[in-house]
Amino acid sequence: MRKRTIVGGTILAAQLVGALAAFAGPWEDGMAAYNRGDYVPAIRVFRTLAEQGNAKAQNVLGIMFRKGEGVPKNPARAHMWFSFAAKRGEAGAEAELREVSRTMTAQEILESEAMAKACEASNYRQCEH
Repeated sequence: MRKRTIVGGTILAAQLVGALAAFAGPWEDGMAAYNRGDYVPAIRVFRTLAEQGNAKAQNVLGIMFRKGEGVPKNPARAHMWFSFAAKRGEAGAEAELREVSRTMTAQEILESEAMAKACEASNYRQCEH
């Protein structure tokens, strides 16, 4: 009887852990991929969330473009995504925006702003992630 209780309890615990994992959403999936250095799936997840207006995802995309994580380093694209996140009030995005701006020429900033306008005008279809 005691052995059945232990086995039953173990099975129940495994089912609960599986059920909790099923409740993890796209953000958690993206962060898990990012944290293990699996940047391509992370970018896919964050791009989808960013297109939906998720400021955290926009900020992470900015970081990935600034650092060249899964994409070529691109200060202009980092600037664009940080701009979106900062407009939506994401903590830290304004500081990231200032930091990346320091590394850019005035022309690069203008290009980034033009990219941001085109991206928003296309409902995030022409952002060339």
